[in-house]
Amino acid sequence: MKAWLLSVGNKIKNVFLFLFAAQLIYIIILKWVDPPVTATQLISWVKGDGLKRDYIHLNEMSPNACLAVMASEDQLFPDHNGFDVKSIKKAMEINKKKPNRLRGASTISQQVAKNVFLWQGRSWLRKGLEVYFTFMIEAVWGKKRILEMYLNVAEMGKGVFGIEAASRKFFNKPAKKLTRTEAAMIAASLPNPKKYTVKPVSKYIARRYPWVIQQMNFLDGDEDIRALMPVTKGKQS
Repeated sequence: MKAWLLSVGNKIKNVFLFLFAAQLIYIIILKWVDPPVTATQLISWVKGDGLKRDYIHLNEMSPNACLAVMASEDQLFPDHNGFDVKSIKKAMEINKKKPNRLRGASTISQQVAKNVFLWQGRSWLRKGLEVYFTFMIEAVWGKKRILEMYLNVAEMGKGVFGIEAASRKFFNKPAKKLTRTEAAMIAASLPNPKKYTVKPVSKYIARRYPWVIQQMNFLDGDEDIRALMPVTKGKQS
């Protein structure tokens, strides 16, 4: 009996070692290669919401798009290690007082970890895995790759994933040519892109995108923000 338990234990250990090595290799590969599909994209396709996407390099994106998502979703992105501790504490306090109104505090890094490696939901298991993958991509990928990945895999409309697909669908142009206003409108939809539509413009987007533009103006001169922006030949309005 003891030998049998030892054998089972060794097999389980080997399985865990294999899975750990496999996911580590996958993380390293994704530093340079885009993911073939994510769980969220697959579910969108299975549900009939569609799957429009077109992965592009950071330098093929408008600086306005990069600035807009940081202004809207994570203004401390260049400075934190993947987690915004103050926002997390604030969200926990609000959720404790108003449990029926859950407030999120996910950074861009956390959202990438969830969107690329995991599934949507609020279970403790998923949150625990999100912490692990956030730590790993911060250590292995670096900020520019995380930002590029976010702008490629984030859902920006019903069945629309990434800034290139969103730009072509909503404004009939490549992401490289997005204006500040157009980028702000797409970024404003990110909390719930299925509900907050860019075209036709929902009331939420109409109220929020001017605020996003204001925040973009505040952040535009920040050296740490500018260091993450794509390399372009000219300035876009």
